[in-house]
Amino acid sequence: MTIKDIARRASVSVSTVSRVLNNHPDVSEDVRAKVLAVVQEAHYVPNSSARDLVRPQSDAIGLVVRGVGNPFFTGVIHAIEDAIGQAGYTMVLHQISSREDEIRAGAELARSKRLRGLILLGGCFDYTQEQVAILNVPFVCCTYTNSFGNLQSGDYSSVTIDDQHEAFQAVQMLIERGHRKIAILLDSTADRSISQLRYVGYCKALESAGLTLDPELVAETGTFDMAASYIGTRKLMERRQDFTAVFAIADAMAVAAIRALHDGGRRVPEDCSVIAIDGIELSAYTIPALTTLVQPQEKLGERSVSILVDMIEGRAGNRHLQVDTSPRNGDSVRPIA
Repeated sequence: MTIKDIARRASVSVSTVSRVLNNHPDVSEDVRAKVLAVVQEAHYVPNSSARDLVRPQSDAIGLVVRGVGNPFFTGVIHAIEDAIGQAGYTMVLHQISSREDEIRAGAELARSKRLRGLILLGGCFDYTQEQVAILNVPFVCCTYTNSFGNLQSGDYSSVTIDDQHEAFQAVQMLIERGHRKIAILLDSTADRSISQLRYVGYCKALESAGLTLDPELVAETGTFDMAASYIGTRKLMERRQDFTAVFAIADAMAVAAIRALHDGGRRVPEDCSVIAIDGIELSAYTIPALTTLVQPQEKLGERSVSILVDMIEGRAGNRHLQVDTSPRNGDSVRPIA
C-alpha cells in the first residue's frame, strides 16, 4: 500500500494525502476525515523519509504502553528498561491512551526510530494477521496474549499470566472461606479482552462449586477507572444487599470498591470481603490492606525482553510464556460460617 493507493481510494490527489498525513491546516475537515478513514481501513503506515531509509539501524528497542493511567504498568516498565540496558540496547518509550491502536503506533515508531524490536505493554487480545503485517520487526505482547484473534502461535510472542485460571483461583479462595454470594466488579463481560477472560474464570469457579451465576451480582463499569468502579460498587449495593464478597478483576478497581463499601456503611472484611488480581503497591496500603493475587511485574518485564533479544540476535523464534501469580494475604478477606 502506497500513498498513491491511498489517494486513489479516497479520490483525492497525492499532495492532498501528504498534507493530511503531515497535519497541514489547508485541508477541509471533510477531506481530512475521508483520507484518514481510508488510511485507518488500509492500516497504512507512511514510509520513512529518504534520509531515514539510508540511516543505519539503531540499537534501540521500542516500548509502546497502551493505557497511560494503569498503575500496574509502572513496575513492569522499570523492569523492561533495566533488562534492555543490561542486554546492551537502549529503550524508546512511547505511551498511548487505551483508545489508541498500539499496532499502528508501534509500526510508526519502529520506522521512525529504526528499531530492532518492539514490546507492546497492554493491548488488544484479538489481533488479525492483516493487522500485525504492518510490523516489520519482531515484537512481544507483554501482559496479554491473542486469546480472541486469528494469529498462529508462530506469528508473535507473549508473556502473561493465565487470566482465566487466576480469576478462578481468586474466586475459589472466597468459596473455600464459606462465601456463596460473590459479586464481580469488571469492565465488561464481553470485551474480548482481559475482563472477559477473568469473567469466564469467575463463572467457572462458581460452576465448579455448584453455585448458580446471579446476573444481579455482576457489576459492569465499562472501564477500569477508579471513579467508575466506585459508582459501579454503589449501584451494586443499591441492587443487592446480600452479597458477602466482591471479586474485583484489578487492584485499582478493588481499592475503589473498598471505599464505596465503606461509604455505603459496609465494613471490609466484617460485612464484605474483597479480593483482586494485580498486586500494585497502592493496594498494600489501603485500610484494610487488599488481599490480592500478585502478578510478577519484574518477571513479566524481564522475560519479555529476553524473548525479544533472542529473536533480534537470531537465537530463537517466537515463544509464549505464562507466569504464575502469588497470593498476598492482606486483611480484606475473612471466612464466614
